[in-house]
Amino acid sequence: MRYISTRGHAPVLSFEDAMLTGLARDGGLYVPETIPQMDQADIAALHGLSYEDVAYRVMRPFVGDTFTDTEFGDIITRSYAGFGHAARAPLVQLDSGHFLLELFHGPTLAFKDFAMQLIGQMFQTALARRGERVTIVGATSGDTGSAAIEAFKGLDVVDVVILYPHGRVSEVQRRQMTTPGEANVHALAVDGDFDDCQARLKDMFNDFTFRDEVRLAGVNSINWGRVLAQVVYYFTSAVSLGAPHRRVSFTVPTGNFGDIFAGYIAKKMGLPIDQLVVATNQNDILDRCLKGQGYHTSTVHPSISPSMDIQVSSNFERALFDAYGRDGNAVAQLMDELKSGGGFDVSQGALQMLQDTFQSGRASEDETSATITAELARSSELLCPHSAVGVKVANALRDPATPMITLATAHPAKFPDAVEAATGIRPPLPPRMADLYDRPERVTRISNDLAALEAFVRGQIRH
Repeated sequence: MRYISTRGHAPVLSFEDAMLTGLARDGGLYVPETIPQMDQADIAALHGLSYEDVAYRVMRPFVGDTFTDTEFGDIITRSYAGFGHAARAPLVQLDSGHFLLELFHGPTLAFKDFAMQLIGQMFQTALARRGERVTIVGATSGDTGSAAIEAFKGLDVVDVVILYPHGRVSEVQRRQMTTPGEANVHALAVDGDFDDCQARLKDMFNDFTFRDEVRLAGVNSINWGRVLAQVVYYFTSAVSLGAPHRRVSFTVPTGNFGDIFAGYIAKKMGLPIDQLVVATNQNDILDRCLKGQGYHTSTVHPSISPSMDIQVSSNFERALFDAYGRDGNAVAQLMDELKSGGGFDVSQGALQMLQDTFQSGRASEDETSATITAELARSSELLCPHSAVGVKVANALRDPATPMITLATAHPAKFPDAVEAATGIRPPLPPRMADLYDRPERVTRISNDLAALEAFVRGQIRH
Protein backbone atom coordinates (compact mmCIF):
# COMPACT_ATOMS: atom_id res chain seq x y z
CA MET A 1 0.00 0.00 0.00
CA ARG A 2 1.46 3.33 -1.18
CA TYR A 3 0.50 6.85 -0.11
CA ILE A 4 0.58 9.95 -2.32
CA SER A 5 0.24 13.66 -1.60
CA THR A 6 -2.83 15.66 -2.54
CA ARG A 7 -0.51 18.25 -4.12
CA GLY A 8 1.40 15.78 -6.25
CA HIS A 9 5.02 16.75 -5.52
CA ALA A 10 6.03 14.85 -2.38
CA PRO A 11 7.66 11.41 -2.14
CA VAL A 12 5.38 8.37 -2.34
CA LEU A 13 5.49 6.71 1.09
CA SER A 14 4.59 3.50 2.88
CA PHE A 15 1.88 3.52 5.54
CA GLU A 16 4.49 3.73 8.30
CA ASP A 17 6.31 6.68 6.77
CA ALA A 18 3.06 8.48 5.89
CA MET A 19 1.84 8.00 9.46
CA LEU A 20 5.07 9.27 11.02
CA THR A 21 5.43 12.14 8.53
CA GLY A 22 1.94 13.65 8.87
CA LEU A 23 1.96 16.61 6.48
CA ALA A 24 3.65 15.95 3.12
CA ARG A 25 6.71 18.03 2.28
CA ASP A 26 4.85 19.78 -0.55
CA GLY A 27 2.26 20.96 1.99
CA GLY A 28 -0.28 18.34 0.92
CA LEU A 29 -2.00 15.54 2.78
CA TYR A 30 -1.28 11.86 2.26
CA VAL A 31 -3.99 9.59 0.84
CA PRO A 32 -3.90 5.97 -0.31
CA GLU A 33 -2.93 5.49 -3.94
CA THR A 34 -5.84 3.03 -4.22
CA ILE A 35 -8.75 2.26 -1.89
CA PRO A 36 -9.04 -1.41 -0.79
CA GLN A 37 -12.42 -2.97 -1.53
CA MET A 38 -14.78 -5.04 0.62
CA ASP A 39 -17.51 -6.98 -1.20
CA GLN A 40 -20.92 -7.89 0.19
CA ALA A 41 -19.67 -11.16 1.66
CA ASP A 42 -16.76 -9.38 3.40
CA ILE A 43 -19.11 -6.81 4.93
CA ALA A 44 -21.74 -9.40 5.91
CA ALA A 45 -19.02 -11.39 7.69
CA LEU A 46 -18.49 -8.45 10.09
CA HIS A 47 -21.89 -9.04 11.70
CA GLY A 48 -21.58 -10.10 15.32
CA LEU A 49 -17.83 -9.47 15.57
CA SER A 50 -16.28 -7.39 18.33
CA TYR A 51 -15.30 -3.80 17.57
CA GLU A 52 -11.64 -4.85 17.68
CA ASP A 53 -12.16 -7.65 15.16
CA VAL A 54 -13.98 -5.34 12.76
CA ALA A 55 -11.23 -2.75 13.18
CA TYR A 56 -8.62 -5.33 12.23
CA ARG A 57 -10.45 -6.42 9.08
CA VAL A 58 -11.27 -2.92 7.89
CA MET A 59 -7.86 -1.34 8.52
CA ARG A 60 -5.48 -4.24 7.77
CA PRO A 61 -5.31 -3.70 3.97
CA PHE A 62 -4.27 -0.05 4.46
CA VAL A 63 -1.37 -0.88 6.76
CA GLY A 64 0.65 -3.02 4.34
CA ASP A 65 3.71 -4.61 5.89
CA THR A 66 4.22 -1.92 8.56
CA PHE A 67 3.06 -4.34 11.29
CA THR A 68 2.79 -8.11 11.43
CA ASP A 69 -0.70 -9.55 11.86
CA THR A 70 0.02 -10.24 15.51
CA GLU A 71 1.50 -6.78 16.14
CA PHE A 72 -1.47 -5.04 14.55
CA GLY A 73 -3.98 -7.13 16.48
CA ASP A 74 -2.19 -6.33 19.74
CA ILE A 75 -2.10 -2.62 18.87
CA ILE A 76 -5.87 -2.60 18.33
CA THR A 77 -6.52 -4.49 21.57
CA ARG A 78 -4.45 -2.02 23.59
CA SER A 79 -6.02 0.96 21.85
CA TYR A 80 -9.60 0.24 22.96
CA ALA A 81 -8.98 -1.47 26.30
CA GLY A 82 -9.57 1.78 28.19
CA PHE A 83 -13.00 2.54 26.70
CA GLY A 84 -15.96 2.62 29.07
CA HIS A 85 -18.40 0.61 26.95
CA ALA A 86 -17.96 -2.98 25.79
CA ALA A 87 -19.35 -2.14 22.34
CA ARG A 88 -16.88 0.80 22.09
CA ALA A 89 -19.30 2.67 19.74
CA PRO A 90 -22.86 1.73 20.73
CA LEU A 91 -25.98 2.74 18.82
CA VAL A 92 -28.96 4.34 20.58
CA GLN A 93 -32.32 4.84 18.88
CA LEU A 94 -33.67 8.39 18.89
CA ASP A 95 -36.73 7.89 16.71
CA SER A 96 -38.10 5.62 14.03
CA GLY A 97 -35.24 5.27 11.56
CA HIS A 98 -32.92 7.69 13.43
CA PHE A 99 -30.02 6.43 15.53
CA LEU A 100 -27.27 8.06 17.57
CA LEU A 101 -23.76 6.59 17.36
CA GLU A 102 -22.17 7.24 20.76
CA LEU A 103 -18.49 7.95 20.14
CA PHE A 104 -17.73 9.37 23.59
CA HIS A 105 -16.88 6.33 25.69
CA GLY A 106 -13.11 6.72 25.32
CA PRO A 107 -10.67 8.15 27.87
CA THR A 108 -11.37 11.82 27.04
CA LEU A 109 -15.09 11.45 26.24
CA ALA A 110 -14.85 12.38 22.55
CA PHE A 111 -14.70 10.63 19.18
CA LYS A 112 -11.06 11.64 18.77
CA ASP A 113 -10.12 8.85 21.20
CA PHE A 114 -10.89 6.20 18.56
CA ALA A 115 -8.13 7.51 16.34
CA MET A 116 -5.71 8.94 18.88
CA GLN A 117 -5.45 5.85 21.07
CA LEU A 118 -4.67 3.81 17.93
CA ILE A 119 -2.13 6.36 16.67
CA GLY A 120 -0.39 6.38 20.05
CA GLN A 121 0.06 2.61 20.02
CA MET A 122 1.17 2.56 16.37
CA PHE A 123 3.74 5.30 16.97
CA GLN A 124 5.08 3.52 20.05
CA THR A 125 5.49 0.22 18.20
CA ALA A 126 7.00 1.67 15.03
CA LEU A 127 9.40 4.10 16.73
CA ALA A 128 10.59 1.60 19.33
CA ARG A 129 11.43 -0.80 16.53
CA ARG A 130 13.34 1.95 14.70
CA GLY A 131 15.10 3.12 17.84
CA GLU A 132 13.86 6.65 17.14
CA ARG A 133 11.89 9.37 18.90
CA VAL A 134 9.84 12.23 17.46
CA THR A 135 8.29 15.52 18.51
CA ILE A 136 4.54 15.66 18.00
CA VAL A 137 3.02 19.10 17.62
CA GLY A 138 -0.74 19.37 17.24
CA ALA A 139 -3.36 22.10 16.94
CA THR A 140 -6.76 21.60 18.51
CA SER A 141 -10.16 23.24 18.71
CA GLY A 142 -10.65 21.24 21.91
CA ASP A 143 -10.91 17.47 21.57
CA THR A 144 -7.87 16.48 19.48
CA GLY A 145 -5.48 17.97 22.02
CA SER A 146 -6.83 16.19 25.06
CA ALA A 147 -7.09 12.92 23.13
CA ALA A 148 -3.48 13.26 21.93
CA ILE A 149 -2.15 14.05 25.40
CA GLU A 150 -4.08 11.12 26.86
CA ALA A 151 -2.77 8.76 24.17
CA PHE A 152 0.90 9.83 24.28
CA LYS A 153 1.50 10.87 27.89
CA GLY A 154 4.32 8.92 29.48
CA LEU A 155 5.41 7.21 26.25
CA ASP A 156 9.19 7.17 25.94
CA VAL A 157 9.45 7.72 22.18
CA VAL A 158 7.67 11.07 21.86
CA ASP A 159 7.44 14.62 23.15
CA VAL A 160 4.02 16.22 22.65
CA VAL A 161 3.16 19.92 22.32
CA ILE A 162 -0.48 20.90 21.81
CA LEU A 163 -1.60 24.34 20.61
CA TYR A 164 -5.13 25.45 21.52
CA PRO A 165 -6.87 28.84 21.17
CA HIS A 166 -6.76 30.66 24.50
CA GLY A 167 -10.24 31.13 25.97
CA ARG A 168 -11.97 29.28 23.13
CA VAL A 169 -12.25 25.74 24.47
CA SER A 170 -14.54 24.48 27.21
CA GLU A 171 -13.21 24.23 30.76
CA VAL A 172 -13.34 20.44 30.65
CA GLN A 173 -11.45 20.38 27.35
CA ARG A 174 -8.82 22.76 28.76
CA ARG A 175 -8.36 20.83 31.98
CA GLN A 176 -7.98 17.55 30.12
CA MET A 177 -5.00 19.13 28.34
CA THR A 178 -3.50 21.05 31.25
CA THR A 179 -3.79 18.61 34.18
CA PRO A 180 -1.67 15.61 33.04
CA GLY A 181 1.65 15.77 34.89
CA GLU A 182 3.81 13.63 32.61
CA ALA A 183 7.00 15.42 31.56
CA ASN A 184 6.62 14.63 27.84
CA VAL A 185 3.35 16.53 27.31
CA HIS A 186 2.85 20.31 27.07
CA ALA A 187 -0.24 22.49 26.53
CA LEU A 188 0.14 25.91 24.89
CA ALA A 189 -2.67 28.49 25.05
CA VAL A 190 -2.21 30.51 21.86
CA ASP A 191 -3.49 34.07 21.52
CA GLY A 192 -5.78 33.54 18.53
CA ASP A 193 -8.43 31.20 17.18
CA PHE A 194 -8.15 27.60 16.02
CA ASP A 195 -7.35 28.58 12.45
CA ASP A 196 -4.35 30.53 13.80
CA CYS A 197 -3.16 27.44 15.69
CA GLN A 198 -3.60 25.27 12.61
CA ALA A 199 -1.80 27.79 10.41
CA ARG A 200 1.21 27.95 12.77
CA LEU A 201 1.31 24.15 12.86
CA LYS A 202 1.48 24.03 9.07
CA ASP A 203 4.15 26.76 9.13
CA MET A 204 6.27 24.55 11.41
CA PHE A 205 5.89 21.59 9.06
CA ASN A 206 6.86 23.79 6.12
CA ASP A 207 9.98 25.06 7.93
CA PHE A 208 12.05 22.07 6.87
CA THR A 209 15.13 23.02 8.90
CA PHE A 210 13.08 23.13 12.11
CA ARG A 211 11.02 20.12 11.06
CA ASP A 212 14.12 17.96 10.60
CA GLU A 213 15.91 19.35 13.68
CA VAL A 214 13.15 18.35 16.12
CA ARG A 215 11.94 15.33 14.07
CA LEU A 216 8.49 16.85 13.79
CA ALA A 217 5.48 14.53 13.47
CA GLY A 218 1.78 15.35 13.37
CA VAL A 219 -1.31 13.71 14.80
CA ASN A 220 -3.91 16.25 13.71
CA SER A 221 -6.55 14.96 11.37
CA ILE A 222 -4.04 15.72 8.61
CA ASN A 223 -2.49 12.38 9.66
CA TRP A 224 -3.88 9.58 7.50
CA GLY A 225 -3.80 7.17 10.45
CA ARG A 226 -6.40 9.35 12.18
CA VAL A 227 -8.81 9.14 9.26
CA LEU A 228 -8.28 5.40 8.89
CA ALA A 229 -9.22 4.68 12.50
CA GLN A 230 -12.47 6.57 12.08
CA VAL A 231 -13.53 4.49 9.07
CA VAL A 232 -14.15 1.53 11.39
CA TYR A 233 -17.23 2.77 13.23
CA TYR A 234 -19.04 3.46 9.97
CA PHE A 235 -18.79 -0.26 9.31
CA THR A 236 -19.74 -1.42 12.82
CA SER A 237 -22.82 0.81 12.99
CA ALA A 238 -23.99 0.13 9.44
CA VAL A 239 -23.67 -3.64 9.88
CA SER A 240 -25.68 -3.39 13.11
CA LEU A 241 -28.54 -1.89 11.08
CA GLY A 242 -28.47 -4.46 8.29
CA ALA A 243 -25.65 -3.57 5.90
CA PRO A 244 -24.67 -4.71 3.33
CA HIS A 245 -28.26 -5.80 2.57
CA ARG A 246 -29.63 -2.43 3.63
CA ARG A 247 -28.42 1.04 2.80
CA VAL A 248 -27.72 3.47 5.63
CA SER A 249 -27.08 7.20 5.90
CA PHE A 250 -24.84 9.25 8.20
CA THR A 251 -24.90 12.81 9.50
CA VAL A 252 -21.62 14.11 10.89
CA PRO A 253 -21.04 17.28 12.95
CA THR A 254 -18.16 18.72 10.99
CA GLY A 255 -15.27 21.03 11.73
CA ASN A 256 -12.04 19.84 10.11
CA PHE A 257 -13.78 17.39 7.72
CA GLY A 258 -11.80 14.34 8.91
CA ASP A 259 -14.72 12.40 10.40
CA ILE A 260 -17.01 12.85 7.39
CA PHE A 261 -14.10 12.04 5.07
CA ALA A 262 -13.71 8.72 6.90
CA GLY A 263 -17.32 8.01 5.94
CA TYR A 264 -16.47 8.79 2.34
CA ILE A 265 -13.62 6.27 2.49
CA ALA A 266 -15.99 3.66 3.96
CA LYS A 267 -18.34 4.26 1.04
CA LYS A 268 -15.48 4.00 -1.46
CA MET A 269 -14.51 0.67 0.15
CA GLY A 270 -17.96 -0.70 -0.61
CA LEU A 271 -20.14 0.11 2.41
CA PRO A 272 -23.65 0.87 1.05
CA ILE A 273 -23.98 4.45 2.31
CA ASP A 274 -26.84 6.52 0.91
CA GLN A 275 -26.52 10.04 2.35
CA LEU A 276 -23.33 11.54 3.81
CA VAL A 277 -24.53 14.73 5.48
CA VAL A 278 -22.17 17.49 6.60
CA ALA A 279 -23.59 19.36 9.62
CA THR A 280 -22.04 22.73 10.50
CA ASN A 281 -22.71 25.33 13.16
CA GLN A 282 -22.82 29.08 12.45
CA ASN A 283 -19.24 28.84 11.09
CA ASP A 284 -20.73 27.35 7.96
CA ILE A 285 -18.06 27.62 5.27
CA LEU A 286 -18.49 23.96 4.29
CA ASP A 287 -22.26 24.27 3.97
CA ARG A 288 -21.87 27.39 1.83
CA CYS A 289 -19.26 25.71 -0.34
CA LEU A 290 -21.35 22.58 -0.91
CA LYS A 291 -24.26 24.82 -1.88
CA GLY A 292 -22.17 26.35 -4.67
CA GLN A 293 -21.00 29.57 -3.02
CA GLY A 294 -17.29 28.82 -3.17
CA TYR A 295 -14.87 28.28 -0.30
CA HIS A 296 -14.29 31.74 1.14
CA THR A 297 -13.20 32.28 4.73
CA SER A 298 -14.68 34.87 7.04
CA THR A 299 -14.43 35.69 10.74
CA VAL A 300 -14.66 32.75 13.12
CA HIS A 301 -17.59 33.34 15.47
CA PRO A 302 -17.24 31.63 18.87
CA SER A 303 -20.14 29.26 19.54
CA ILE A 304 -21.50 26.78 22.07
CA SER A 305 -20.08 24.04 19.82
CA PRO A 306 -16.45 25.29 19.86
CA SER A 307 -14.82 22.24 18.27
CA MET A 308 -16.57 23.25 15.04
CA ASP A 309 -15.48 26.90 15.13
CA ILE A 310 -13.29 26.50 12.07
CA GLN A 311 -12.99 28.27 8.72
CA VAL A 312 -10.12 26.26 7.22
CA SER A 313 -11.13 22.58 7.23
CA SER A 314 -7.85 20.81 6.51
CA ASN A 315 -9.28 17.46 5.44
CA PHE A 316 -11.49 19.09 2.82
CA GLU A 317 -8.33 19.11 0.72
CA ARG A 318 -8.56 15.31 0.51
CA ALA A 319 -12.11 15.55 -0.85
CA LEU A 320 -11.04 18.24 -3.33
CA PHE A 321 -8.23 15.97 -4.54
CA ASP A 322 -10.77 13.36 -5.64
CA ALA A 323 -13.24 15.99 -6.89
CA TYR A 324 -10.53 17.37 -9.20
CA GLY A 325 -9.68 13.92 -10.59
CA ARG A 326 -6.65 13.53 -8.29
CA ASP A 327 -4.91 16.44 -10.00
CA GLY A 328 -2.32 17.54 -7.44
CA ASN A 329 -1.44 20.70 -9.36
CA ALA A 330 -5.07 21.83 -9.34
CA VAL A 331 -5.31 21.25 -5.58
CA ALA A 332 -2.02 23.08 -4.96
CA GLN A 333 -3.37 26.09 -6.89
CA LEU A 334 -6.57 26.14 -4.81
CA MET A 335 -4.58 25.99 -1.58
CA ASP A 336 -2.35 28.83 -2.78
CA GLU A 337 -5.49 30.90 -3.47
CA LEU A 338 -6.80 30.07 0.01
CA LYS A 339 -3.55 31.15 1.64
CA SER A 340 -3.09 34.33 -0.38
CA GLY A 341 -6.66 35.45 -0.89
CA GLY A 342 -8.72 33.75 1.78
CA GLY A 343 -10.65 31.46 -0.51
CA PHE A 344 -11.35 29.98 -3.91
CA ASP A 345 -14.20 29.01 -6.21
CA VAL A 346 -14.80 25.35 -7.02
CA SER A 347 -15.02 24.34 -10.67
CA GLN A 348 -18.41 23.12 -11.89
CA GLY A 349 -17.23 19.56 -12.43
CA ALA A 350 -15.62 19.30 -9.01
CA LEU A 351 -18.65 20.88 -7.34
CA GLN A 352 -20.93 18.37 -9.02
CA MET A 353 -18.83 15.49 -7.68
CA LEU A 354 -18.94 16.98 -4.16
CA GLN A 355 -22.70 17.55 -4.32
CA ASP A 356 -23.25 14.02 -5.60
CA THR A 357 -21.29 12.72 -2.58
CA PHE A 358 -22.23 15.03 0.28
CA GLN A 359 -25.30 16.91 1.45
CA SER A 360 -25.07 19.66 4.02
CA GLY A 361 -26.94 21.82 6.47
CA ARG A 362 -26.28 24.25 9.31
CA ALA A 363 -27.62 24.91 12.78
CA SER A 364 -27.70 28.32 14.42
CA GLU A 365 -26.95 28.82 18.11
CA ASP A 366 -30.66 28.98 18.94
CA GLU A 367 -31.41 25.88 16.87
CA THR A 368 -28.61 23.98 18.58
CA SER A 369 -29.91 24.83 22.05
CA ALA A 370 -33.49 24.06 21.01
CA THR A 371 -32.40 20.65 19.72
CA ILE A 372 -30.73 19.80 23.05
CA THR A 373 -33.95 20.78 24.84
CA ALA A 374 -36.25 18.92 22.44
CA GLU A 375 -34.23 15.72 22.26
CA LEU A 376 -34.19 15.34 26.03
CA ALA A 377 -37.99 15.58 26.02
CA ARG A 378 -38.48 13.31 23.00
CA SER A 379 -35.97 10.51 23.67
CA SER A 380 -34.43 11.20 27.10
CA GLU A 381 -31.06 11.63 25.37
CA LEU A 382 -28.83 14.42 26.64
CA LEU A 383 -26.82 15.75 23.69
CA CYS A 384 -23.62 17.76 23.65
CA PRO A 385 -23.96 20.87 21.44
CA HIS A 386 -21.91 19.32 18.60
CA SER A 387 -24.10 16.22 18.54
CA ALA A 388 -27.16 18.51 18.65
CA VAL A 389 -25.97 20.27 15.48
CA GLY A 390 -25.85 16.85 13.82
CA VAL A 391 -29.29 15.81 15.06
CA LYS A 392 -30.88 19.07 13.94
CA VAL A 393 -29.46 18.79 10.42
CA ALA A 394 -30.22 15.05 10.23
CA ASN A 395 -33.86 15.65 11.12
CA ALA A 396 -34.12 18.24 8.35
CA LEU A 397 -32.50 16.14 5.61
CA ARG A 398 -33.02 12.45 6.37
CA ASP A 399 -35.06 10.14 4.15
CA PRO A 400 -37.53 8.17 6.32
CA ALA A 401 -37.03 5.13 4.08
CA THR A 402 -33.34 4.84 5.01
CA PRO A 403 -31.92 4.54 8.54
CA MET A 404 -30.00 7.66 9.54
CA ILE A 405 -27.07 7.43 11.96
CA THR A 406 -26.01 10.73 13.55
CA LEU A 407 -22.56 10.74 15.10
CA ALA A 408 -22.56 11.85 18.75
CA THR A 409 -19.06 13.22 18.91
CA ALA A 410 -18.68 14.15 22.59
CA HIS A 411 -20.12 13.48 26.03
CA PRO A 412 -22.46 16.24 27.24
CA ALA A 413 -20.31 16.69 30.37
CA LYS A 414 -17.55 18.18 28.19
CA PHE A 415 -19.84 21.18 27.52
CA PRO A 416 -21.84 21.49 30.75
CA ASP A 417 -22.65 25.21 30.44
CA ALA A 418 -24.38 24.85 27.06
CA VAL A 419 -26.25 21.73 28.14
CA GLU A 420 -27.38 23.29 31.43
CA ALA A 421 -28.55 26.45 29.66
CA ALA A 422 -30.72 24.34 27.35
CA THR A 423 -32.08 21.81 29.83
CA GLY A 424 -31.48 22.97 33.39
CA ILE A 425 -29.40 19.83 33.90
CA ARG A 426 -25.65 20.05 34.51
CA PRO A 427 -24.27 16.76 33.25
CA PRO A 428 -21.77 15.18 35.64
CA LEU A 429 -18.42 13.80 34.59
CA PRO A 430 -18.08 10.00 34.73
CA PRO A 431 -16.73 8.72 38.08
CA ARG A 432 -13.24 8.11 36.70
CA MET A 433 -12.93 11.84 35.91
CA ALA A 434 -14.85 13.24 38.88
CA ASP A 435 -11.78 15.00 40.34
CA LEU A 436 -10.84 16.79 37.09
CA TYR A 437 -11.72 20.24 38.48
CA ASP A 438 -9.47 19.65 41.49
CA ARG A 439 -6.31 18.66 39.62
CA PRO A 440 -3.53 21.28 39.27
CA GLU A 441 -3.10 22.79 35.80
CA ARG A 442 0.14 23.23 33.87
CA VAL A 443 -0.12 25.51 30.82
CA THR A 444 1.95 28.10 28.93
CA ARG A 445 0.31 31.19 27.40
CA ILE A 446 2.05 32.11 24.14
CA SER A 447 1.66 34.59 21.30
CA ASN A 448 0.49 33.65 17.81
CA ASP A 449 4.09 33.84 16.57
CA LEU A 450 6.00 31.15 14.70
CA ALA A 451 9.41 32.02 16.16
CA ALA A 452 8.08 31.94 19.74
CA LEU A 453 6.38 28.59 19.14
CA GLU A 454 9.45 27.02 17.57
CA ALA A 455 11.62 28.27 20.41
CA PHE A 456 9.28 26.69 22.95
CA VAL A 457 9.31 23.34 21.13
CA ARG A 458 13.11 23.36 20.91
CA GLY A 459 13.30 24.00 24.64
CA GLN A 460 11.09 21.08 25.58
CA ILE A 461 12.34 18.17 23.53
CA ARG A 462 14.30 15.48 25.31
CA HIS A 463 17.28 13.86 23.65
